[in-house]
Amino acid sequence: MSQERPPAPPPGNLNELPDQSPLVGAAVAELRRRAEADRSQHWPLALTDSFLLRFLRARDFDLGLAWKLLKNYHKWRAECPELSANLQPSSILNLLHAGYHGVLRSRDPGGSKVLIYRIGQWDPKMFTAYDVFRVSLITSELIVKERETQRNGVKAIFDLQGWRFAHAFQISPTVAKRIAAVLTDSFPLKVRGIHLINEPLFFHPVFALIKPFLTDKIKERVYMHGSNYIQSLTQHFPASILPQEYGGKDVSIEDLSQEWTDFIMASADYLQSISLVFQ
Repeated sequence: MSQERPPAPPPGNLNELPDQSPLVGAAVAELRRRAEADRSQHWPLALTDSFLLRFLRARDFDLGLAWKLLKNYHKWRAECPELSANLQPSSILNLLHAGYHGVLRSRDPGGSKVLIYRIGQWDPKMFTAYDVFRVSLITSELIVKERETQRNGVKAIFDLQGWRFAHAFQISPTVAKRIAAVLTDSFPLKVRGIHLINEPLFFHPVFALIKPFLTDKIKERVYMHGSNYIQSLTQHFPASILPQEYGGKDVSIEDLSQEWTDFIMASADYLQSISLVFQ
C-alpha cells in the first residue's frame, strides 16, 4: 500500500521561525518535491534549502505562490541572457566607479534593505539600459542571500536629477516589461517601496510606459517626492540612516557607493557561478 505524502504546511507567520524549524523544513521539502516532479523544467541552479527558502520567504510561505515565483524566476533569467548570462562585476565596473549605485549601511525601521540609484551618473552614451539594469540584478542576487532581506524586502530611492531625453530613449517597451517583471513576480524579493526624487516632467511618460505592467500593490508603493523632497523622504526613512546629500546624518553617498562597489567586486566568484549556468 502506498504511503500518503504528508500535507504541506499551511501558510502562516513561518518567516519568524528559524531555518531548522520542522515547519520550515516541511515547506522547503514540499517546494523541492514540486520542482523535482516537474519534468518540463530544467533547473540550472541547485535546489538547496537556502536557495528555496528565498522563494518561500518572498511569498510568506504560501507554497503555491512560492512555486509560481520559482518557475517565473528561472523562466525570466533563461529568456533574458543579455542580462543574466554575464553577472560579472567587470561588465558594470565603470558604472559603479561613476557612483551610480549605493546601499545604505543600516536598514529602515521595518528591516528593509535600502538601495540608492543616481541617474545623473549614468552616461547613456557609454551604458545601455540593460547595463544599468544589470547593476540592480547583481545587487539583488547578493542581498537576497541575507535572511533579514528575504523577510523584510527592499526599498529603492531613485535620484532622477540629470535625467535626459537620452536616458528616456533607452527605455523601450521591451525593457519596460522586463523591469516590471522583476518588480512583480520574477524575483524572490519583496519590493516594499520605490521612491523617486528630483523627477523632471519628461520622466513621467517613461513611468507611464512601465506602470501598466506593475501590479496594483507595487503601484501603491511608488512615491514621487519632487525636488523639495527632504521632508517627505524623511517621513519614510529616518535621517540617521540616509547619506548626507539626501538630508541624512550618515556618511556621504560617495562613500556608500565605494563600499558597495568593493562588496560587489569581492563577490565576483559567486556572481560568476550563477552566471555560467544560464549561458
